[in-house]
Amino acid sequence: MKKYIITAAFSLFSIVSLSAQSKKDAQVSKLYQNYIAIKSALASDDADKTSKAAAEFIKTASTVDYKLVSEGNLNILRKDATVISDARNISAQRETFSNLSENMIALTKEFKLSEKPVYVQHCPMADSNWLSDEKQIANPYYGKSMLTCGSVKSEIK
Repeated sequence: MKKYIITAAFSLFSIVSLSAQSKKDAQVSKLYQNYIAIKSALASDDADKTSKAAAEFIKTASTVDYKLVSEGNLNILRKDATVISDARNISAQRETFSNLSENMIALTKEFKLSEKPVYVQHCPMADSNWLSDEKQIANPYYGKSMLTCGSVKSEIK
């Protein structure tokens, strides 16, 4: 009987852990979707859209539980997104996007952000990386002037 109780307790713990895991992934996945919106706005050379997308990123980051992502890490993400949101100049936004991207790449290695693969892409001209939800290059650092410049550095599944 004791053996069954222990087995049942472990089973229940596993189910609770899986449930918490999917909630955790959902919160961080929303952050990733906001990040992709920033990247897309930068790739289309739209400073206003970039600011709005960064503001949404900040809102989402404020809802992520500190038990999932540390307060320090969230503060760094929010700080970068705030600089992007407050900047009305696309080149200033792109400069800070490099920091935001590096921090999001680190987060991607800890959490499952998407059911689809997440691509780490690299711009040799800016010597910076970014995340993408598609293999095709849409360079956020140079936008329309060099939209397809870059390469897929790795794929996170």
